[in-house]
Amino acid sequence: MDAESGETPLLFHQHNPNQVQVSSSSNRPFNWKAPAIILAFEFLESIAYAGIALNLIVYLGTVLHGTTASNAATVDTWNGTTFLTPVLGAFLADTYWGKYKTVGISIIFYLTGMLVITASTIIPSLQPAACEGTSCPPATGFQYFVLFAALYLISVGTGGVKSALLPLGADQYDDSDVEQSKQKQAFFSWFFMAINIGVFFSGTVVVWVQQNVAWSLGFAISSVCLIVATVAFFVGTPIYRVHLPTGSPLKSLVAVFVASFKKRKVEVPADTTILFEGDDANLTNAGQNKLAHTDGFRCLDKAAVVVGEQEIKDSNLGRPWLLCTVTQVEEVKILVRMLPIWLTSVFYAASMCQTATTFIQQGMAMDTKIGSFSVPAASMNSASVIFMLIWVVFQDSIVIPIARRYTGNVAGLTQLQRMGVGRFLAVPALAAAALVEMWRLRSVRDGHNLSIAWQVPQFMLIACSDVFCGIAQLEFFYSEAPTSMRSLCSAFSFLAMSLGYYLNSMIISAIAVLSKSKGGQGWLPANLNDGHLDYYFWLWAGIGAVNFVVYTAFAKNYTVKKVGPRA
Repeated sequence: MDAESGETPLLFHQHNPNQVQVSSSSNRPFNWKAPAIILAFEFLESIAYAGIALNLIVYLGTVLHGTTASNAATVDTWNGTTFLTPVLGAFLADTYWGKYKTVGISIIFYLTGMLVITASTIIPSLQPAACEGTSCPPATGFQYFVLFAALYLISVGTGGVKSALLPLGADQYDDSDVEQSKQKQAFFSWFFMAINIGVFFSGTVVVWVQQNVAWSLGFAISSVCLIVATVAFFVGTPIYRVHLPTGSPLKSLVAVFVASFKKRKVEVPADTTILFEGDDANLTNAGQNKLAHTDGFRCLDKAAVVVGEQEIKDSNLGRPWLLCTVTQVEEVKILVRMLPIWLTSVFYAASMCQTATTFIQQGMAMDTKIGSFSVPAASMNSASVIFMLIWVVFQDSIVIPIARRYTGNVAGLTQLQRMGVGRFLAVPALAAAALVEMWRLRSVRDGHNLSIAWQVPQFMLIACSDVFCGIAQLEFFYSEAPTSMRSLCSAFSFLAMSLGYYLNSMIISAIAVLSKSKGGQGWLPANLNDGHLDYYFWLWAGIGAVNFVVYTAFAKNYTVKKVGPRA
């Protein structure tokens, strides 16, 4: 609510048809409490979400008595949906609701799902009977229905939160202010760390409570964290800088393709400075900057070639189907250039999502005793967070200064270079998991089991990979995005994760069937001691290596967005 008027900050008013203005709240002075509240919200929301996601595969196996392959496929499908919904949330944020309202509405679905799943662990009729010896009755269709209803309500809720919260936080900073611009770069790192510290808390405290005290108490902790986060978010309403939605960005994108197709026989002039740029009224967002012309995809430049004065008049009246500005054309080029980079993110995400499924299943088959303490397999994800903190310090104090010396780049490594390092490190991480599994199987045949502590190297490498790639991808998709599509492009990372989970689910299901085609129990039987999970890890190590080579080829030829006068 606005501090003076008592009205919400999403104030709509008359505007030029070619220019979507921002609300008055976007001009409020910077208040450090706004991003601080958003970071606190993300920390608590991360605890809530991880409290469900980290141990879901264990819950499905030990409480609902599902099979190894079906549990992994269920978790991957749910995670895939959870990271797909941010695309819809981003579209609503950019086009209709704005970021603030999108977060606010999404929280309702999120809280409902959390409360339902908590209730399902309390009400006896919503759980199958306990195992008697080796006989474990599976969950009924209704019990699964209640669980999935809760899970997918959470998916809808996280869709709005994940897509709009980060851009809302970044909007609190003014890029024209040098100091605030620096602070915004730090905000991305802090946002990333808020996510992972929340995961650490869930992986250590919440997961332990679920498996050693009660699932109901563990889920209740997650629900309470989200309730507190919700209250804090709405309390901060008077100090947020809130921008109005800019209208559908799809119209501008489609206009470029339509105009360039209609002018497919028109020659692009050698002097690109005469291409149509228009004035500030032709920008779709009051905060938008004109983009400099770049080489490449010259067929799209045809949309900005002026062939008559009437085209200019039509464009100024909001009818851009024959003539588009250079900025509109460059926005389309940005998306086209980002596409192959994003596609490699899908395969990278698929390899990383092993931490939520097969890494945990591997840990459950190991000796979870470290001294006198029993370590829940899902808690090994918390080791990743510890290593992330170490790697962040190592990166900032050693890697970046050395990189600055050799590259001359103030940032040390570019966003694309950091993403490349992350993709490369995913390969030895999965190779380490395969080697550990080979050793574990050998130990089982020798009559003893391998300690879960031997999973530490693979989690350490995964953490390092995530530090390099995770933060860089958040920055890349936000900074490279057209101004009117920042929520949507920020959601690209989540969409990649979504498709990564779906891809992994498909591959797991396929492997479960194909590996049994010649008889035997296959790679992924209910008892991993009778299977070959190591083959599966080697498969992903190979996929990761190919993905890194493909990414490197595209990254070398990527043209970074240029803001300013045309060259």
